[in-house]
Amino acid sequence: MSTKETAANIKKDPDDWVSGDEPMTEAQASYLQTLSEQADQPFTVGKHLTKAEASKLIEEMRKRAGVE
Repeated sequence: MSTKETAANIKKDPDDWVSGDEPMTEAQASYLQTLSEQADQPFTVGKHLTKAEASKLIEEMRKRAGVE
């Protein structure tokens, strides 16, 4: 199995995470704030997000900020 195949197999949908319903981490909140600034999109990180929701939002904000 190639490294690319291994990476694809490791990445799980956030909805399938065992800990996805837990509150987002401080690292996720910080990264979301940074990405929102890079994307010139005001965003206030609410503590109500779950880890899974934060992960999905990070992916969306990465695209908006041009970070791949």
